[in-house]
Order: sequence, then structure tokens, then C-alpha cells
Amino acid sequence: MKIKIDEEVKDLPAVWMEDDILKMIDQRFLPQELKFFEAEDHRDVHRAIKDMMVRGAPAIGVTAAYGIAQAKIQDNDVEEAAEHIKDARPTAYDLFYAVDHMLKNLDEPREAAARYSEMVIEKCRDIGEHGSELIDNEDGILTHCNAGALATVDHGTALAPIRAAHRAGKDINVFVDETRPRLQGAKLTAWELYNEDIPHSVIVDNAAGHYMQEGDIDIVIVGTDRIVSNGDIANKIGTYEKAVLAQENGIPFYVAAPVTTYDSSISDGHDIPIEERDEMEVKEINGSMITPDGSPVKNPAFDVTPVKYIDGYITEKGVFSSSEFKDMF
Repeated sequence: MKIKIDEEVKDLPAVWMEDDILKMIDQRFLPQELKFFEAEDHRDVHRAIKDMMVRGAPAIGVTAAYGIAQAKIQDNDVEEAAEHIKDARPTAYDLFYAVDHMLKNLDEPREAAARYSEMVIEKCRDIGEHGSELIDNEDGILTHCNAGALATVDHGTALAPIRAAHRAGKDINVFVDETRPRLQGAKLTAWELYNEDIPHSVIVDNAAGHYMQEGDIDIVIVGTDRIVSNGDIANKIGTYEKAVLAQENGIPFYVAAPVTTYDSSISDGHDIPIEERDEMEVKEINGSMITPDGSPVKNPAFDVTPVKYIDGYITEKGVFSSSEFKDMF
């Protein structure tokens, strides 16, 4: 990930390990400040995931892998650490996949976690190459939430094809949904695109339909935290309505994700656990209350997009329709 720091451009991953300390960009402070968090043990890792210092399914998975490595290196109860880390957030399947992967590869825990991280980065690079073929010159691209390098250690899922298309010289413009209530699009996706000089416009969440109707959006690419057996997906709240709008306006809707996001244990989206977050994320912005004190709030972090609204899945193995994707497993 290219980051402008004091007028210099540097490559920096979202998550990495030095010695036995796990370091990460603390995403809660972006874009105003570039701060870092150091997790010294698996308890810190749990807090980093739960409090969204790190977020995005693949990056959460990598962070969890390093957390298990720390537990093993520090002679802690690895099984207890695994359950504690898994409890941090319920929806992102990569979290559970990464922990289970590490429990099977504890002979060299530090090396196993590093290999897992490199695997994620390579998969995202391949997603970018495959997905860029779907993007034409002068396309307007809508994305929702942040599925870039911050969410995946490097490259991204939904942003990987955009990066690849930009590097290939295609003239594109990205419509960045602000993504209430935590504003991951306005804060994080826009920050990534700005740092790499990729043309973009931040829009409020409820403006996407307008730009689709006006013909400014040619393709929608989103990430996902979980794909289940029938092809339904769970992604950041608001994804479902973008998919419905895209179909209504004849705009292709693609989901970008590594195949490790696929959860064959769940038959359809109705059974995906949906995280309900703190009401204060909705009731205030930057510490200022925007709702009456007594008004109750519902704050689901994700919604489910049924497979009927999805035109294809962009994976490290290629681009597949829903039926083709399911046949891979």
C-alpha cells in the first residue's frame, strides 16, 4: 500500500510482526492521523479486532493468525486464546478460518502466521488482476465500505481490481460510499485512493441510486465478510440496497473475495450471524450527539445480499458466476 508520509511515498502493510510484537495501522484515527497499535499478546489482538483498530475480513484473519502465534510463542493456552480471539467479531469468516488454520500449523507458529499473511496478499494481488478485466476505460465504479489494503494487509479485494485498472492506464472514477455509521468509505477508502492518486468522489450513502440513474456508474464492486453455500453474502450494512439498485438500473454487481471467505457450513444468508454494534456509533459523530438522548438505536454492522442480485464473484482463481463458484467446492 502506497502512503504519502511527510511528502514521501512509502510502502506499508496494514498489519505486520516485528520480533514477537504485532503492529498495525490503527484505523480508528484515519484519515486525520496515522497512528499505530502494538499488540503484545493475544488479549491485545482480541481488543484490536473487537474495537476495530483493524478491520476487513482478510486483515482480521491475518491479525488472528499472528495472535495465535503469539499465544504459542508465549506458552499461553492456545486453545483458550483461539476461543477468545474468535469471540471478537462474529460475522467475518476469515477470522475463524485463520484461527483454525493456525491450530493445525503450530510447529513453527511465527513462520506459519507469516506464510498465512503472504498467502492473503498474493490472493488479493490475483483478485486485482482478474477483476481489472471487468473494468473498461472511462468506467465509473461504485464501491461500499473499505475493502482495500487496510482491510486485507495489501492490495485489497474490491479495491484490488481498481488499483490494477489504474496501473494499466485506464481512465476510471471511483464513487466512494461514505458508509455510515463508521464512515469506512469516506475515511479509509478515500484515504487509500487519495494516497495512490486514483480519481474518486466521496458520496453520501443515499446518493448511489441517483448516480446509477444518471448513468455515471457502470459497475459495482464490493468485498464480503462471508459467502455461504447458496452464494448469498454478508457485507457492510447498506450493501444489499446497492445490489438491488444495481439490478434495477442494469448495472453489473460483483463481489470480490478470496475463496477462504466461503463458508460451506451455512446453507443460506438467513443463518449468517449478524453483528449488532454499540448504539453510540449511530448516536454521535466525532463525540457530538446527533440524536435525542432517549431515542433507541439499532446498529447492525452487516446485511445479507441474496445471490440473485450478484452477477459474479472475483476470486484469486478467476471470475465466476454463482453456479460456477459453488462448483469449486
